[in-house]
Amino acid sequence: MDERSERVQRRLEPVVIVATLLVIPVMILEGVDVEEPWPTVAYIGDWVIWLVFLAEIVIMLAVVRNRRRWLAENPLDVAIVILTPPVVSSTLTSIRLLRLLRLVRLVRVAELARGAFSLAGVRYAALLAVLTAFAGGQAFADIEGTSDGTGLYWALTTMTTVGYGDVVPHTGAGRVIAVVVMLVGIGFVAVLTGAIAQRFIAPEAEEAQTREEDLQTRLDDVGERLERIETLLSEKA
Repeated sequence: MDERSERVQRRLEPVVIVATLLVIPVMILEGVDVEEPWPTVAYIGDWVIWLVFLAEIVIMLAVVRNRRRWLAENPLDVAIVILTPPVVSSTLTSIRLLRLLRLVRLVRVAELARGAFSLAGVRYAALLAVLTAFAGGQAFADIEGTSDGTGLYWALTTMTTVGYGDVVPHTGAGRVIAVVVMLVGIGFVAVLTGAIAQRFIAPEAEEAQTREEDLQTRLDDVGERLERIETLLSEKA
């Protein structure tokens, strides 16, 4: 692709990634027995996700110079739009999991992942986890008719995936809250684990990169000297 097309694609990437991540909660809402407005939220979310994918293809086809080549290089994106429209039969709902393949875009935003695993990223993730624990516990207590302390206890056990069986949701809304709390808890553990791993791996990787750059510099210097020697020999000849 030319520079303009690549620039447009980079701008679309965050929107596409967010839409892809929304596939999981939307499918969960579609698979559980919940009361309104959650079924309507899931239905609208399904359409929004698909329309984002469709809009990306339309925009890219409008800006690229060679449309056939772009289609040939991005068959997965086109196939997902064709095979996963919201009007697909309920018996083929599971095929919408193909949308998760769009997460390969995360490979192109590795720098964002490094930021998430930094100390600042862990702080933001911890803040989100704490807020989710208190808000989720309070919402659970109100919906399930338990005390605030019991709600907080449930949120913490759910977030850590311990899940003691003495406190469980009995309503559809309670199950939705449980899913959100679990996803945030698992996400926080993933960010924390990645940050710890990066603290050990990053210095070694940087050192190896420094050695590689130093070796490349020396090789370039040797190459320049050989060229000068070759030039001098050719002049004398």
